[in-house]
Amino acid sequence: LSKVLDLPPENLIKSISAVPVSKKRHVADFQLSIASIIENSSNDCLAQDLHLQAQQLAERLKCDSVVSAISAGPGTVNFTINRELLAKTVLQQVWKDGSQYGVRSELFSTVPRQKAVIEFSSPNIAKKFHIGHLRSTIVGNFIANLKAVLGHEVVRINYLGDWGMQFGLLGVGFQSFGNKEKLKSSPLQHLFEVYVQINKAAEDENTKKLAKDFFRKLEEHDEQTLSIWKQFRDLSVEEYIRIYKRLGVHFDEYSGESFYQEKAQEVLKMLEDKGLLQKTIKGTGIVDLSEKKDLSTVSTVMRSDGTSLYITRQVNLAAAIDRMNKHSWDTMIYVTDKSQSNHFQHLFQILKLMGYDWAERCQHVSFGLVQGMKTRRGEVIFLEDVLNEVRSRMLQNMTSTKTTKEIQDPVETAEKVGLAALIIQDFRGLLSSDYQFSWDRALQSRGDTGVFMQYTHARLHSLEQMHGTAELTDVNVACLQEPDAISILQHLLRYDEVLYRSSQDLQPKHIVSYLLTLSHLAAVAHKTLPVKGSAPDVAQARLCLFQAARSVLANGMKLLGITPVIQM
Repeated sequence: LSKVLDLPPENLIKSISAVPVSKKRHVADFQLSIASIIENSSNDCLAQDLHLQAQQLAERLKCDSVVSAISAGPGTVNFTINRELLAKTVLQQVWKDGSQYGVRSELFSTVPRQKAVIEFSSPNIAKKFHIGHLRSTIVGNFIANLKAVLGHEVVRINYLGDWGMQFGLLGVGFQSFGNKEKLKSSPLQHLFEVYVQINKAAEDENTKKLAKDFFRKLEEHDEQTLSIWKQFRDLSVEEYIRIYKRLGVHFDEYSGESFYQEKAQEVLKMLEDKGLLQKTIKGTGIVDLSEKKDLSTVSTVMRSDGTSLYITRQVNLAAAIDRMNKHSWDTMIYVTDKSQSNHFQHLFQILKLMGYDWAERCQHVSFGLVQGMKTRRGEVIFLEDVLNEVRSRMLQNMTSTKTTKEIQDPVETAEKVGLAALIIQDFRGLLSSDYQFSWDRALQSRGDTGVFMQYTHARLHSLEQMHGTAELTDVNVACLQEPDAISILQHLLRYDEVLYRSSQDLQPKHIVSYLLTLSHLAAVAHKTLPVKGSAPDVAQARLCLFQAARSVLANGMKLLGITPVIQM
């Protein structure tokens, strides 16, 4: 192409793509999009012109030992690769690159390695860990995994709600209803119970006064009060770490609102010095974000009472500035639900007004709401409830099928498969869309589900256990000419493009639908291309193909935050 079109090869990389596998079968392997190589191809380039140009280009190109067929499609030139070469090259690449397959693609060669700070999960101590926190946790984990696999340096931050008036109430509540033993054994649950109980009395004047006193002492760093607060926080974090571990999630830093109290005061002073802080008649501190400076869009950064100056936005400003100083990142991503879009828009705008150009490199990845996630006991209050529920439901499904008898650790397996089910159900659509959660749909063993994906991985793994692994050097690729084998090879060709697409828009759905298709293609081939009972070189070649499919399936699952199981 480079010779015929007189363009440097690197200019063509993004114009050539692998053709998605089609149920109609017999698709070409690669296609060149004509529109993408025409300089300034504006919309006045009509479809028939593109088609004509495709035909003319196809006629100028000759087949050779690599390309066995060339044809023109609507605005595309299609290339079919010599079948044996296709099989050999794809299998070698998967085998050689291992967990880096797809990442070492030339698509990523021009992408600079960067440092990314990702803030996700971020629950509030003593309050519910609601489904929004669960989504933030799995979405943030996916983004962090993807960035890390692509060679970026990633800092994972959990920014806890660990400060504010609720701790005044909690401190008072603990003096009345607290139990040291329960606090040690199940801190999250116990603090939540205490908080619920004291909240019933929160309207009582005396309670209000005590809570205010407790929080004031906290703000004044009274030792005894601080040590009670510190115990609440430390025990909660320990418990979170244990539960996140079940989810396969870890953090490099457990930060929180408490870290930035003094710094928040400094931010107010900076805003004041830069002439950005204005006071309303009531005494509230605001920043004018309107273009015409007519106060049509303002952001509140300070309460009117001046006592507890604590306000989320001010603390988040302090946190953002501090992280830049500490990590000097290239990009900072906040993962929260879309109800906070406004808050982040304001946050980034204020940072820009303060003269921080890096505010441009901050990004809010928002997601929609999940309706209807309940456990058998009712509404979800703790993350652990969800994990236990998914495990017990999956275990029940597994025990009712005939094949589950010989698993070594059924409970562990049920948890990993159940989590795959949750994650796939969550990641199938656009992150920003709301969806209705359904246990039955998520845990189905057939169709586009995490259970089916895990089942396919386990089956492919047991093939390797039964027949050993195939050595690539002895594989006769001429044995892989059946349409079902070719479909898998063609699908494997596309993995790098799918990774690239997800890396551009941070949406997991591209990877999810790719892996579901891979699972379906592998399930079909498992039936039509038996290893057992085939001639030795046919068996070896098929084994090699299934190994490659399993390797890419496992890589993709791990990116999504799923641990592939080997028995089911």
